[in-house]
Amino acid sequence: MNFTTFTRRAVLGAMTSALTLGAMATAASAETVRLRFHTFYGTEIDPIADKFKDYVKEASGGSLRIQYFRGGELVASDQFADAVAKGTLDIVHGHGGYWSGQVDIGNIEAGLPGAWTSVEEAKALFGSDEMQSILTEAYAEAGTVFLGKGYGHNYDLLTKEPVTSLADLQTRKIRATSNVAKVLDYFGIPTVYLPAQELYIGMSTGVIDGAIYGGPVEYEQLKLHETATNYTFMNMLMPGWTETFLANPAKWEALSDEHKQILKDGIAMFADDIHNWLAEGNAGVAEGTFEYATLPEADSAAITVAAQGVWTEEAARSERNKAMVQLLIDNAKAQGRL
Repeated sequence: MNFTTFTRRAVLGAMTSALTLGAMATAASAETVRLRFHTFYGTEIDPIADKFKDYVKEASGGSLRIQYFRGGELVASDQFADAVAKGTLDIVHGHGGYWSGQVDIGNIEAGLPGAWTSVEEAKALFGSDEMQSILTEAYAEAGTVFLGKGYGHNYDLLTKEPVTSLADLQTRKIRATSNVAKVLDYFGIPTVYLPAQELYIGMSTGVIDGAIYGGPVEYEQLKLHETATNYTFMNMLMPGWTETFLANPAKWEALSDEHKQILKDGIAMFADDIHNWLAEGNAGVAEGTFEYATLPEADSAAITVAAQGVWTEEAARSERNKAMVQLLIDNAKAQGRL
């Protein structure tokens, strides 16, 4: 064999090896499923997100990966349901109120005033076969796959002056969202809506005397404790909101049963970690930052009665909404609030 022949064979061999390695790499890449997951939270839950991504990767042996996007990075949160239905996103983590115009049950499952007063109660309600069936059907009609729920935390009242009853609020102007405002109006309490970024100025200048926005940690983050220090547990809605996970149907059906289970387990862990993070944040607010009080039980029960107008409005939107609201009514009666 002359040198030229040897060289030619060596080059051909190297090319063959390179092609083989390239094919192997392509095959390995093809076997790795990557899912675009979008949340409405920002950087504040990055450690929780990292744990979730690592779990999915490790549990699947690297064959399933999460491409994680924070609130506002790819799609506006109020467009999540539409984006996941169209396949722009594979999985979304949002809030039913964002897409209530697209999904009839959105406002109800997100949380209506008086609907539940503890995490345990909310979990039992959403864990029922009847509720699961309604959620699955509603989101399927919207072109998505319902994957599960997450649970927020405190959603109560912060005021400049102490509150001992709902009657105390009849001479004060309270910031509230529309559904909560309708309930407060029942008791003759004046309300106004202000976005979160305007609460500090509104409170410090006297435009409002109080706000219903979140829990102690949210009020502290907004520095509202510099303007008001009286925090009142209203027992109106705890957790103050719920969160919803949706998937694109085509992407979901293409997954193996093993990958589906890993995602369900990972999402459940992710949701619990967020809830626990919120709970720890509220419990970790420095002693003395707020003065805490609780509305009398009679007032808390009256809130559920007052909320019936809001429930009735939502029930009138569809037969499905009517069925879901009936589940809320049955639960409230079982808990002794109606």
